[in-house]
Amino acid sequence: MNDESRDHKAPTFWQMLHSVLAAAFGVQSGKNRERDFTHGKPSHFIALGLLFTGVFVLVLYGLVQLILHFAGL
Repeated sequence: MNDESRDHKAPTFWQMLHSVLAAAFGVQSGKNRERDFTHGKPSHFIALGLLFTGVFVLVLYGLVQLILHFAGL
């Protein structure tokens, strides 16, 4: 399967996850951004972005609670 035939398909879950993570850090490549805007569905990226944000907030909260526990507060 060559790159041309692969470019005409919707992004896979892993490609979307990579795009969401890259967007969170601000390092998305132009090629991937173009693929996402051309073949991706906005609702999928929004849902994955919200899920990533929720997990990120929970991880931060857990880390703060762990640090406060070890600090004796």
